[in-house]
Amino acid sequence: MGAMPQPVMAGRRLTLNSDLGESLGLHSFGNDPQLMDIIDVANVACGFHSGDPDTMAASVEAAGEHGVKIGAHPGLPDLVGFGRREMRLTGAEVESLLLYQVGALTAFLKRYGLELNHIKPHGSLYGMLARDAGLMEAAVRVSTLYSVPFYGLAGTEHQKVCDQFGVPFVGELYVDLNYGPRGELLIQRRPEPTNPAAAGNRVRRVLNEGVVEAVDGTLLNISFESVCVHSDAPNAVEVAAAVREALSSNASTAAPSAS
Repeated sequence: MGAMPQPVMAGRRLTLNSDLGESLGLHSFGNDPQLMDIIDVANVACGFHSGDPDTMAASVEAAGEHGVKIGAHPGLPDLVGFGRREMRLTGAEVESLLLYQVGALTAFLKRYGLELNHIKPHGSLYGMLARDAGLMEAAVRVSTLYSVPFYGLAGTEHQKVCDQFGVPFVGELYVDLNYGPRGELLIQRRPEPTNPAAAGNRVRRVLNEGVVEAVDGTLLNISFESVCVHSDAPNAVEVAAAVREALSSNASTAAPSAS
């Protein structure tokens, strides 16, 4: 990703998405109920990094009631590490992991008369696919099977492989994670509070100037159609509200898209 400023074009249709459904059994996790009133798109955990059948059912039902689009949020099979520890996997293993988890979510979508909107991997799986074209090709096969877009990082193997195989791609901007100097996401092992004002300012700056500042001061071009706010930070609702205000007040933002 380059460092040259490039203002966002008027009329872009931007959405706000969040990773939800990450509670497990009796243990409630995240700020899902409050976020449903703010977001456009929910990425629902499918049980491997977190989530369970009852949580998936409740998440799908709630999103449907709020008119929120629903995507699959499959992760690595690592409940203890919350899917934030990398694993060595083959392309065939990645494809099977995604098929298993997306298939589970689509059963609940069918139960409530809803459709799968997209696929967005979780945590370390997201990062692995961003760097490895072979693994990303496995993910693209699953997106192709379900005829849905893939959410990811523009300029990485996420977008390159999607473009190669004709899969619709939705780039994301993150406001509660930092970027490294090459545009890579710096994944935290534990969620930390984000300053809502800083989150809103990041959105406003990239909309007005076309740049995001990395941790070392590098100015990055981040192409995106959707802004992600994680649900598990203590003040996720305040952060999401600040992002929503920034999107709503910017003249370049149009009505939310279907993706």
